[in-house]
Amino acid sequence: MNKPLRRAAVFCLALILALMGWATWIQGAKASDYKEDPHNPRVAIGKYSAPLGNILVGGEPVTGSAATSSTLKYKRTYKDGPLYAPVTGFSSQIYGSNQLESLYGDLLDGSDSRLQSPADALTRNRAKGGDVATTIDPKVQQAGYRALGGKKGAAVAMDPATGRILGMVSTPSYDPGKFSGSSAADQKAWQQMSADPDDPQVNRALRQPLPPGSTFKLVVAAAALENGLYSSVDEPTDSPDPYTLPHTRTKLPNENASAPCKNANIRTALQYSCNTVFAKMAVDLGKDKVKAQAEKLGFNDGKVDTPVRAAKSVYPGDMDEAQTALSGIGQFDDQATPLQMAMVTAAIQNGGDLKTPQLVDKLTDGGGNTVQENGPKTYRKAMSGRTAEQLRSAMQTVVDKGTASGAKIDGRTVGAKTGTAQHGVDNSGTPYAWFVSYAEDGKGHQVAVAVMVEDGHAARNEVSGNGLAAPIARAMMKAALP
Repeated sequence: MNKPLRRAAVFCLALILALMGWATWIQGAKASDYKEDPHNPRVAIGKYSAPLGNILVGGEPVTGSAATSSTLKYKRTYKDGPLYAPVTGFSSQIYGSNQLESLYGDLLDGSDSRLQSPADALTRNRAKGGDVATTIDPKVQQAGYRALGGKKGAAVAMDPATGRILGMVSTPSYDPGKFSGSSAADQKAWQQMSADPDDPQVNRALRQPLPPGSTFKLVVAAAALENGLYSSVDEPTDSPDPYTLPHTRTKLPNENASAPCKNANIRTALQYSCNTVFAKMAVDLGKDKVKAQAEKLGFNDGKVDTPVRAAKSVYPGDMDEAQTALSGIGQFDDQATPLQMAMVTAAIQNGGDLKTPQLVDKLTDGGGNTVQENGPKTYRKAMSGRTAEQLRSAMQTVVDKGTASGAKIDGRTVGAKTGTAQHGVDNSGTPYAWFVSYAEDGKGHQVAVAVMVEDGHAARNEVSGNGLAAPIARAMMKAALP
């Protein structure tokens, strides 16, 4: 072989080796990247080539699949879409997916390796989609959705003993079935939802932290009892009325000027929601002790997964004493989601043992066989049993004699705390109405609830936790208890 021909042969061999190396790289190391790339049309074609598995509520599917005439052979359908959208999320041929539809997408479309039989692995066929069984109680979900009605807000109901989420409502909601396909009508529905100023696609129960107002006083009370600032909820506090914020001339008043807040004990201070008592209590404890107690209950944790991740609820650390006082009444930079405040109430109801909130009970394959089952998990020991017992007693007083009378249920033990959170420039915005509560029937059945109503159309003087939010909590508690 002459020299020029040999060089050409070596060059061609190098090109072949490079091509083989590149093909091996693509098929091996990069295969999963291409497979999961949302811009790869084969991903959507594979996902929607057969009916998807379902998301179950109370053992019944609230999702389905319908045949289409397009390349994507099936599209997702939803039963009672607006009711369960905060639970399921959406699965769209064009816009992707979120929440449970996204987190368990591989299980639902059959590509999860746990679903494959040996024959599927050999033939590379996709298995039949599996199902996701949620912890939602349809009666509780429906009760919360009806009670919220046309209001903007959210509500969460939990079983304190297990952490199971029994209801998770967010309004206004949306129908995920209206944009699950790829038609012009689907695209128009998506555009209308995206342009809605009320943001119906936001899951307010998990993803919208807001000032918790006076419901946060439960956290401060827990910190005071846990740190020995006061020995019981019936010991008088050292609290002037009004209270001058430290190092300022600003006097913090109480909403009810005639309330017996001066030197009130914790029980009375919760009953009348005395700002002066809890603002000074936070200062006396110091921001670090209040923060430590808040974090035991889930604040400042950016990884609270239900498994849908909740937005981080915040108790700030960088504050002066005046700011610490305001944080003690759930203002300044305090932020909490309804899930977070349900966790606070659940810990109090469950003797201080806070369970991890869970939205999914189990995963099954296409034949109904269990792939994964979720049992109760302890998030943290949030407070002693005695502190929890004291706070339960005080919360019952708030219902029986105080500002939370709207939560009473005949034949049930109910404890609660109201909250009205100021916001906006110089507190000019319509306040948020909060309500946290628990109920038990003495037979082992119990529930903890948190409700937030963000009703910008209500008259400012009509906004109260007891007026706007308590009926929603009461409806969910009644539905949860046999």
